[in-house]
Amino acid sequence: MSENSSMLDIPASADYATVRRALEFVTTRWRQQPSVETIAEHVGLSTSHLTVIFRRWAGLTPKAFLQAITIERARELLRDSATVLDAAYEVGLSGPGRLHDLFVTHEKLTPGDYRRDDLVLSYGYHPSPFGEAIVVAAQRGLTGLGFVDDGDRTAALADMQRRWPRARFEPDDEATAPLARRAFDSEQWRPDQPLRVVMIGGDFEVRVWETLLSIPLGRMTTYGDIANKLGKPTAARAVGTAVGRNPISFVVPCHRVLGRSGALTGYHWGLTRKQAIIGWEAGRAAP
Repeated sequence: MSENSSMLDIPASADYATVRRALEFVTTRWRQQPSVETIAEHVGLSTSHLTVIFRRWAGLTPKAFLQAITIERARELLRDSATVLDAAYEVGLSGPGRLHDLFVTHEKLTPGDYRRDDLVLSYGYHPSPFGEAIVVAAQRGLTGLGFVDDGDRTAALADMQRRWPRARFEPDDEATAPLARRAFDSEQWRPDQPLRVVMIGGDFEVRVWETLLSIPLGRMTTYGDIANKLGKPTAARAVGTAVGRNPISFVVPCHRVLGRSGALTGYHWGLTRKQAIIGWEAGRAAP
């Protein structure tokens, strides 16, 4: 296996295309609660083949996956959401999913740092369980992680460039590949090699993003709970804005923030992808 290859190349990326089509079908027909057989027919597969793909990709059957992303399930996870952010991590509580939460370290750049004209950011495109990803790195670690839709790499790069308009972006797949593997490949979630994240944003934004890192895998919280955690109980709307500006998708888990009712509210990289990430994590958080 080459340096730039990983378990993510095949089948994970190919599987996501099928999962996405299935989710898009269900999202538009959720009131009818389509059966697994109906979903399989829509994506052009047998029920057994669809089940194999979902088990391989998420570790869950299609039925269990769909249950994991329902509002009812989200509401269950939110019942004690106010305490989720105060939970202390303990090494060894669960499997590799917990390791992903534990072994991310972070630092931040001040507004003065990220407004400098000499800030250089490397970027590259890499496979992920949720479609092709764009990975952006500063010298000290992961700075941005987004997704490429419909093969439009130019749009994905432009989205990152808008976040730091004074930075110089240089293509460097070799520099960003190890960060992509560390983020998505559970075999790389190791305590001796933590994924270093560099947060580049305003002070309030960074405080919100740091709080996102404290949401355990498989759990959810709300904008209001984050505002309370930050000592600003009336700032739920501002929290929502900061969550929406999070440039490091998946690793800084803005997908774990829901509306107060448990609704899977908007996501910068698409609601279908948010549903997919939540279901994928549910398979890793299961005992």
